[in-house]
Amino acid sequence: METSSRRQAIIAGGSVGGLMAAALLRAAGWEATVHERSPSSLSGRGGGLVLQGDVLRALRRADIGWTGMPGVTTVERIWLDASDAVVRRAHMPQTQTSWNALYGVLRAAQPDGSMHAGSAVADYTQNEDGIDVRFASGATARADLLVGADGARSSVRARMFPAAAPSYAGYVAWRGLVPERDLPAAFVERFDHAFVFQHGARHQLLAYPVPGADGATAAGARRWNWVWYRRVAAGAALAGVLTDRDGRAHAASLPPGAMPAAQADALRADGRALLAPSLRLLLDATAEPFVQVIADLQAPGMRDGRAVLLGDAAAVVRPHTAAGTAKAAADALALAAALRCGYADAALAAWERERMAAARETGRWGIELGIGMMGAPD
Repeated sequence: METSSRRQAIIAGGSVGGLMAAALLRAAGWEATVHERSPSSLSGRGGGLVLQGDVLRALRRADIGWTGMPGVTTVERIWLDASDAVVRRAHMPQTQTSWNALYGVLRAAQPDGSMHAGSAVADYTQNEDGIDVRFASGATARADLLVGADGARSSVRARMFPAAAPSYAGYVAWRGLVPERDLPAAFVERFDHAFVFQHGARHQLLAYPVPGADGATAAGARRWNWVWYRRVAAGAALAGVLTDRDGRAHAASLPPGAMPAAQADALRADGRALLAPSLRLLLDATAEPFVQVIADLQAPGMRDGRAVLLGDAAAVVRPHTAAGTAKAAADALALAAALRCGYADAALAAWERERMAAARETGRWGIELGIGMMGAPD
């Protein structure tokens, strides 16, 4: 490692949470390198997300020259029944963007040479002067801080708290993104400024507009993000859902393009049986649906000396809270503020107490929302 008077942080995880942490720590006077276990770019993954205040604050405080992110504003929420009739409306303005747009802003702000793809943290040891990190490749590096921002199946958390692992909630989220140009004009006209829901017996679909793949926000150039929550029994049924078209088993999701054609066809057939006609259009127009397992996780702590966890590595909250990305941003904001004057054990201890309390509260709220929507677990 090159010598520097600035404190050194190693970030495990090159997704949104890790990139936010790196940018915020740099703004607080640290050097930060980001190690992402995937050897390929993460661009193009993920769906839509609601822009929360903590995300916007993180972008401003990171001092990365951010001038605004493409977003689509909806002004009301609409609930449909299975016949397509509107059964409820609520005025609720909010702005949605896409995961890819947020990732792109953060990735472009990383300094040359600070990103390391195909680099997974395998272990660490530490003393009062620093932390030594060993990577799966066998390479090592020394730093003042290790940040585990490597997601729900975090290798840093596994080293820190081996027994802590995500717990399946009993249902999955089928997802898709549809170019608005592929939808009938009547659909776009009806739902132009709406966040749309349909509740059914132990299932829920929601849909809303997000920027196009190129960031465009004009009508006709946007995309529609949809999420359909449905119960899937643990065991063989869930394993079948998570087996891709090449027969490979996945732990928590199937990315776009991986779903077997027969499974996608069955999903669309279920949509025709259960969904409002307008919402069936979204499933039928989705070329590559994908699926994510809904799970809960609360690690027993967020730090082990100079190693800390943030975002999904520390706590996975249900997506009904719309708080997953915002929680990672809040974790990173508080971490950078705690360490602005350099490494301080007492400051990290206070950060852990604050962020653990917030994660527990959000986690409980998400579980309550999930039970109210999907019913109690079988």
